[in-house]
Amino acid sequence: MSTYSEIEANDLFNMMATQPLLLVDVRNDDEVARGIIAGAVHIPLAMLPAQCEPLTKADNVVFYCHSGIRSAHAAAFAANQGCKNVYTLVGGVLAWSKAGLPFFAKDNEAKR
Repeated sequence: MSTYSEIEANDLFNMMATQPLLLVDVRNDDEVARGIIAGAVHIPLAMLPAQCEPLTKADNVVFYCHSGIRSAHAAAFAANQGCKNVYTLVGGVLAWSKAGLPFFAKDNEAKR
């Protein structure tokens, strides 16, 4: 059984600046409409099995959701499908926001 790692918000922010990674938002459409982390792709958790194959090509894959529960399920699934260096954002966007890190609307305007 493959495993994944947990990553804290500030560590993810630093990783985004220094390493190639694929950031995957597994929240629902209505949640993503409120804001997304810059550079993330949106794949709702329910769609992950149908869209997982391209993720296996990424060097690092980081999943996030609202609080970290769905992203942990996504990370476990992706790791078992052969994705390398899989992470889940501990605490999800709640932790990201608490750390003071920015979200972006679909028009790329920063939200606070």
